[in-house]
Amino acid sequence: MRTPPFLSTASTISLVAPSFGCNIEPYFSRLEAAIDNFRRWGYQVKVGPNVYLADGEIASASPEERAKEFTEAYLDEETDLILSVGGGELMCEMLPYLDFAAIKDAAPKWFMGFSDNTNLAFLLPLLSDVKAIYGPNAPSFYERKPRVNQADALRLLSGANRVKGYPKWTFGNKKEDPYLKLCSYRRPNKIEGVNYLGPVHGTLLGGCLDCLLTLCGTKFDKVVDFTKDKPMIFFLECCDLNPLSFRRGLFQLKEAGWFQTAKLFIFGRPLHYDETMFGMGFKEAALSVLGELNVPMIFNAPLGHLPPSLPFIEGAEASVELTFDGLEVVYD
Repeated sequence: MRTPPFLSTASTISLVAPSFGCNIEPYFSRLEAAIDNFRRWGYQVKVGPNVYLADGEIASASPEERAKEFTEAYLDEETDLILSVGGGELMCEMLPYLDFAAIKDAAPKWFMGFSDNTNLAFLLPLLSDVKAIYGPNAPSFYERKPRVNQADALRLLSGANRVKGYPKWTFGNKKEDPYLKLCSYRRPNKIEGVNYLGPVHGTLLGGCLDCLLTLCGTKFDKVVDFTKDKPMIFFLECCDLNPLSFRRGLFQLKEAGWFQTAKLFIFGRPLHYDETMFGMGFKEAALSVLGELNVPMIFNAPLGHLPPSLPFIEGAEASVELTFDGLEVVYD
């Protein structure tokens, strides 16, 4: 597995829009502030042609144009980090137009994105043998001083090998709040281990379960080949899924053979937090499907669409430990 060169303060960040563009608020104002911050922190910034668009069908541009933007950024010799400006709904439709073999032959570069960006962050290790980061999108860096997951993402990109989860979280800002209002984290974590006996070492892989279910069974699904003979740590979170669709999704991935070498499951806070259906919550749903594997699980981890969300390096080997004050990830 290839590790791209780590960033320096003079590195170049190429912004791309492989799903939504930043054409509406608060994303436009946050991206503008983030670009100012990146430049103030010393980075060079290139803005892709689709970043401010909404010309595609539920996306910044057509699948072909989005694939072209990403490929050009990846093959650009000046670019050190390709950073997505947003999540969305239909990033999967650009995948047939990407040449993962050409990306594999190119010099390795970091890609980072969250939510719908699972489609790239998850597949780059599988299809192009290069690590990626499931971490914050560009507008998340609108705060003048990076903190929590934004700070940790920059630390990982700069070569740090240890990150630790956060004691508090939030449902996020309200729609009526000012666009650049800082997030206030006040709700205490309720992280919990089941069958957890101590640190687990393995290869990290995961992202948004909503997206992973779309990939399962397609020509891009090389999970069984990738995970063979590897102890795996799966980190999973979900956006639109309710407890029953979450349960069905885990069943699908299990029956597709994805979890044959799983050594640990990390489940983030679902966007439908605390929702139950027929008396079943997300924890009960996971245990019902995966309990027979006798693999330790961690629930309500600092991961997901309820911030802050710990960044993870896809395809990297690491040790994960649930400590008395949080979740700690130490990379080899």
